[in-house]
Amino acid sequence: MAKRVRVVRMSVEQPLWRALSGYRVLTMLYAIGLFASAYDEFDRPGIAIAFYVVLVVWTLATLPRVQSAVACTKRFLAVDLAIALTGIVLTPIAADDHHIQSGGPTLPSIWTAGSVLAYAIKGGWRWAAFASTPVAVANLIERGSPARDTVHNVVLVWVASIAIGYVVEVARASERTLARALEIEATTRERERLARDIHDGVLQVLAMVQRRGAVLGGEAGELGRMAGEQEIALRTLVSGGLVPVSRVSLDAAEGAVVRAVEEEEDGDEGDGAVDLRALLAPYAAAKVSFAEPGAPVPLPAPAAKELAAAVGAALDNVRRHAGEDARAWILVEDEPREVVVTVRDDGPGIPEGRLAQAEGEGRLGVALSIRGRLRELGGSAELVSIPGQGTEVELKVPKARGKAGTR
Repeated sequence: MAKRVRVVRMSVEQPLWRALSGYRVLTMLYAIGLFASAYDEFDRPGIAIAFYVVLVVWTLATLPRVQSAVACTKRFLAVDLAIALTGIVLTPIAADDHHIQSGGPTLPSIWTAGSVLAYAIKGGWRWAAFASTPVAVANLIERGSPARDTVHNVVLVWVASIAIGYVVEVARASERTLARALEIEATTRERERLARDIHDGVLQVLAMVQRRGAVLGGEAGELGRMAGEQEIALRTLVSGGLVPVSRVSLDAAEGAVVRAVEEEEDGDEGDGAVDLRALLAPYAAAKVSFAEPGAPVPLPAPAAKELAAAVGAALDNVRRHAGEDARAWILVEDEPREVVVTVRDDGPGIPEGRLAQAEGEGRLGVALSIRGRLRELGGSAELVSIPGQGTEVELKVPKARGKAGTR
């Protein structure tokens, strides 16, 4: 069975950078339009025109700089803010007194907010507060006195930039938390898959060697004891495991990175459907009765194999815990929305609390080999056991999930 590594990148910043790029261009055009409409209010229009030439060249040339946090360097932010502050300070020099006293817009107008927002997206609310302060001072110098409209604009830019910076910080933290959760989920699923394979093979062999060795005694008994120790150690290993630290991409704009190892079926087998009856028929034996529908029970190959493996794990539990003389019955039901497979035995049943105790001891046959498989298929596994009356395991797999894929 082949494996592939799926890389998932999550970034909440990239849309913000794109929006900032558009904002800078639009506000540049808006500032030029305001100047053109109030041209008569400027005593020295040449100063304003020179500033707008610099503003247009700078805005268009630095568009690549506002595409990501890595490209938006501290030096760029400093120069960008300096241009905005220069435009504010030049306004009383270029415009007449009426323009200033009537609260007319500064040369950069609301383009200045783009410089402050770049600080907020790059470094969070602290950087936003740092950039907002010189903008506030420059606006007060431009007006000459703390007029109500000037104070209103200053406070608005201050509060908005700090709020956006705080939201960016919260979004980054949430992004890292989500990436961590996704990677833990992917790692847990891979560990459970390995644990199921180990339980279906190695652990059962070790348990058998331990039992046979205890019966034979002598050197075989010592070998059985060693097998029992290794079984306990292996169960502890597969029930725990390490979870790698979530990755973060070198480019902060790409966000957190999750690498999940997934299984792929070899060849074309994973794309087609197989008859579940063909996979369950080999389980029929002298003491195992198999009842099936008269028509095929199609399921995607991965789902059918996992369901058959869960049935095999249930039968293994019957042989191990119900005794060699216990009988078992397998019933397959093809419902309109799901496939139901029931495994029932006439053994002594499972004492109350025994499953929870076994799971605590690292014996995860029911938890992983049965319930874990069905959970990954989007189905469920219900176990009903009455002491003295046997055990019944009901396995359900939805058909809609199977058609869409099991992974």
